Amino acid sequence: MKASKLMIPVLAIVAVLVYLSAFIVNQWEVALKLQLGEIARTDYKPGLHWMIPIVNNVKTFDGRIQTMDARPERFLTAEKKDVIVDYYAKWRIANVAQFFRSTGGDDGKTSRLLQERINTSLRDEFGKRTVQEVVSGERAEIMLLLTKDSDAKAAELGVEIIDVRVKQIDLPPEVSESVYQRMRAERERVARDLRAKGAEAAEKIRANADRERVVIVADAYREAEQLRGEGDGKAAGIYANAYDVDSEFYAFYRSLNAYKNSFSDSGDVMVLQPDSDFFRYLKDRKGK
Repeated sequence: MKASKLMIPVLAIVAVLVYLSAFIVNQWEVALKLQLGEIARTDYKPGLHWMIPIVNNVKTFDGRIQTMDARPERFLTAEKKDVIVDYYAKWRIANVAQFFRSTGGDDGKTSRLLQERINTSLRDEFGKRTVQEVVSGERAEIMLLLTKDSDAKAAELGVEIIDVRVKQIDLPPEVSESVYQRMRAERERVARDLRAKGAEAAEKIRANADRERVVIVADAYREAEQLRGEGDGKAAGIYANAYDVDSEFYAFYRSLNAYKNSFSDSGDVMVLQPDSDFFRYLKDRKGK
C-alpha cells in the first residue's frame, strides 16, 4: 500500500518532467534552443524534440514567407524631384540564429530594420533615374536590382528578401497640382486646335455644299428652260398645225378661252369699244 501511494507522486513528477522537456516544431516553423541564454542549437526538423527544463529554452518562429507592407516614403530622382513610393516586400527567415541575434524575434523591430535597408536601396536606385524612367521606362529592371540589393543588405539580419514590389508612385501634392495645371493647359490647347480645325473643315464643307447647290440649281434651271422651250415650241407647232387645218375654228377657240379668262372673276372690269374685235363672237356666232 505504501509503495503504491509513493508511485503516484513519482509518476506525476515524471509526467511533469516529460511535459516540460518535450517540445514540437511544426512544419511551418523554425526553432532554436537556448542554453542559459546562449544559442545552443538551430537545426531542428519538424517533429518532437527534447530539452532540459530550466537549463534550456526553445524559441520558435514562423518560417513561411512574410509580407511587409511599408508606409509610403519620399525619394529624390536624378532630376532632384520628389516622388512618394508605396511598396511591399516578401521575406522569410534564412538563418534563425542570426535572425534572433539581430531582432530578438520581434516582428516590429524586424519590419523597421528591413524597411531601413530597402529604403536605402530605393534611394540609390531612384537617385540614378528620372521620373519617366522610374514610372514606366525601367520599372521592371528597378524591381530586379532592388530585390537583389535589399537581399544582400538583409542577410545580416538572417532574413532572405524574396521580392520587392512598388505598388504606387505619386508626386507630392504641391507638385501634382502644378503638373495637373500644365496637363490641363496642354489639353485645352489641343482642344482649341481641334475645334479650330473642325470649324475650318466645317466652313470648307459648307462652302462646297453651297457651291454644289448653286451649280445644281443652275443646271436644273437651265434644263427646265430647255424643256419649257421645247414644250413651247411643240405647243406652237401644234397650234400652227391646228390653225392650218381650220383657222376659223382655231380663232373661235382662242376667243372662247379669252372670254373665259377675262370674265372668270365677277370683280373684273374691262373698258372696250362696243365694236371691238374682242366681242365679235358675242355679237355674231360666225364672228362677222
